[in-house]
Order: sequence, then structure tokens, then C-alpha cells
Amino acid sequence: MKLLCLFTITTFCFISKVSCQDKVEPNWESIDRRPVPKWFTDAKFGIFIHWGVYSVPAWAPTGDSIPVYSKYSEWYWYRKNEKSVAGELFRQHHNKVYGENFQYQDFAPGFKAENFEPADWANLLAASGAKYVVLTSKHHDGFALWPSPQSWNWNSMDIGPHKDLVGELSQAVRAKGLHMGLYFSLYEWYNPLYKTNLQQYVDEHMLPQVTDLVTRYKPDILWADGEWEHTSKEWKSPQFLSWLFNESPVKNNIVINDRWGSDTRVKHGGVYTTEYDLVFQENAKTKTITHPWEECRGIGGSFGYNRAEKSEDYASSQQLVHMLVEKVARGGNLLLDIGPTADGRIPVIMQQRLKDMGKWLLINGEAIYETDTWKDAPQITNQTTLFFTRKGKNLYAIATRFPDKPITLANIKAPEKVSLLGYNGKLKTSFKNNSLTIQPPAFTVSDNTSADAWVFKIENALN
Repeated sequence: MKLLCLFTITTFCFISKVSCQDKVEPNWESIDRRPVPKWFTDAKFGIFIHWGVYSVPAWAPTGDSIPVYSKYSEWYWYRKNEKSVAGELFRQHHNKVYGENFQYQDFAPGFKAENFEPADWANLLAASGAKYVVLTSKHHDGFALWPSPQSWNWNSMDIGPHKDLVGELSQAVRAKGLHMGLYFSLYEWYNPLYKTNLQQYVDEHMLPQVTDLVTRYKPDILWADGEWEHTSKEWKSPQFLSWLFNESPVKNNIVINDRWGSDTRVKHGGVYTTEYDLVFQENAKTKTITHPWEECRGIGGSFGYNRAEKSEDYASSQQLVHMLVEKVARGGNLLLDIGPTADGRIPVIMQQRLKDMGKWLLINGEAIYETDTWKDAPQITNQTTLFFTRKGKNLYAIATRFPDKPITLANIKAPEKVSLLGYNGKLKTSFKNNSLTIQPPAFTVSDNTSADAWVFKIENALN
């Protein structure tokens, strides 16, 4: 009988594809053993969306003299109360435009999203070439973009749009075949319970709220933030993640990041995260990182929409393509942010940047999606203009400046074919002593190639 029971349990574990050892225990050693789902590392490119009450004032200082974190308009409420140089700039602006007695909460009725068309957003996001989307379901101000029971009268159903913004966008994004993720802030700046009783806040507000979010919308990514004031033990992150990976409706395919406590960034969790290249301090722009990672940043200096930004504050389409190439060549993903307006429009300059990236990816995407790093690639420096990715036995050489002399690649096999993506002409090549030389072609105006970066595909040249 004992043998039969053991056989039955073993058979059940095999059939269900969940072995007895696959259960994720509430500790980092167990959590860190769970691999990041492959769909994420194959996707390479995602769109971040910061949208909320802060989209009404939509302001932060700009300029090279302003620290990166002080350019974030989504921090408006906190910064205007902060005793700092940046805080003084926020206060001066606020008092001048709205008056000293105007409270941040008074912005909520102005967050109406009356021009929000989720299908139009989803069409644009798909046209960008991105494979996943991450929406701020709740930022540090605590305002929820869904009818959260834990945020009574401080959510998008009770006040402002009177819509379930998370639900509407999730449905539209998934209809386009994209993965849908949700950002969630663990802390809330001015929640009275958070300020007075952390554990009660965690037990009665934060954990029930994020559990509701996951259960209700079944996100493919849960992007935590606002973790730095307390350890993961105080946040009870391991216990929550154990539930997420064992019992939640998204337990098999959910992707998480590394922002679950002051002790976890670039140490524990799922995808390691950096923003504006500020976290991976050592060789931040050149280091190849073997763990799955993701760079997030805005097209401008802010994540939320900032009315003070001018055209020169935005990265050009070419710069964004180069950024994507560099991150992927180093083994990472790019999560590029857009900040819609309070009435629900995606600014035209952001639309144009996304469409340009989509046009480039339409021609060259095979050198980005589902690729790996090439172990024999030269070390990337700030002067690098030729990047490499690989897919199976194929090698891709991505030039961010069109070569003005022949390209020579060593330590590869004689390729079956060499081509330039988007170019129908034949390339002149030679192969000798395990080295391939490619003669860049001359273009005409009518040639269908990208003006931002060029991809040479070297087929069946790797082991």
C-alpha cells in the first residue's frame, strides 16, 4: 500500500508537470531558482506607460544641471513637499500656477481621460514593434487605475475618469497579441497607515491590493517598485511571491523584477532592472550581464508626461534605435516609457518615435527578437558602432554608423550566405583563415534600408 501511494504521488507530479521540488518556498533561495519565463528574454522590447493624477500638473524641471531623478514629473506631489533644490523648483512652479492652498488631491478631478481610446493606444504600441506593455496600475501617490477596494475614492473608477483603465487597456493590448504587464508601487508616500503602522499597511492594504490586481487582471509581468524604504522581509515579499508562483492564476508565465525590498535590487527576484543606466554602476553602458535584465527610461527625461520638456529634451528616433541595439547586444531588454496626457492622448512626438522604431524593426527585427549575445563579440565601449547578436547558427552584425570600409569578422565558419537586411543587392565578401570580410554596398535613394542602423546577416557561420 505504501509503495502504491508513493507511485500514485510520483505519477501525479509527472502528469501535472510540477514535481514535488517545483514548489516555490517563501525564501529568496527558492524564489531565485525559478527561471525567468523565456517569452520575456525573447521579447527584447517593451513599452512602459506612466499615467495618473500626476499627468494633470505634468511638470518637472529640465536641463543637464538637474539630477536624473529630479526630472520625474510623476514625483510631483513628493517633490513639492521636499526640502531640496529640486523641491524648491517644484514649489515655485506649483505656487505660481496653482497657489499655495491648492492640494495635490485637487488634481484628481482633472484626470478625466476623456480622449482615452484603448484600441488606438494598442494599435500604436503594436506598431512600435514592442512585444510587451507595462502600465502603472498604482504609482507612489497611491492612486489606482482600477476600482481597487483598498483605494476608496482614490481610484480611476471613483473619481476622474470613472473608468477601469487597467482593464480597458489590458483587453486592448492583448487583442493585438502583446503581453500585458502591470507596475505596482509597494509604498505610498502619504498613506496614513503606511506612515504609522507598516505591518498593518502591508497586511491590510498592500498585500490585499496587489493580490486583487493579479487575480483580477492576470498580468504577464508584475513590475514592483517603491521598495527601498524597507527590507523584503518587512514587505513580506517572499510570502507573496510564493503565492504568486504556486497558487495565483498566472503562476506559470508571470515575470517579476527585482524591486521587492531594500535588500533585493540586482540580487534577488526575476529580471534585474536599471533606469537611465543608473543601477549597473560598474561599466553601466558596456557591461554584458548574464542574468536577465532590463533598462527602463523615458523618451525624454521624465517617465510621466512633462509639459516643460522641449523637442531637444527627447531622444531622437535614431538614438532610441541605437539604445535598443546596445541593450540587446549586451543581453538585456529595453522598456521604453511614454507618458500620456491627463485627457488620454499619447503626445505626437512620442507617437512618431514609436512608429519610427517599428519601421526599423519591421526590416531588422530578426536581429533583435529571440536573439542571444555572441560570446566572441568585441567588448562594447562607448565608441562601439558595430554590435552583434546571434540566433542559432546565424550571426547578426548591427552597424549604428554605416561602415565606410570593409568589415572583418574573425573566429567564424565560412557562411552559407551574407546579406544586408532590407537590401536586395548582392554583397561582395571573401573568406580566408576563419575570417570573413564584407564590402559594404553603395546605396541609392530607392533602396529599402533603414537610415538608423544596418544589419548584416551572416548565415550558418556559428557552431
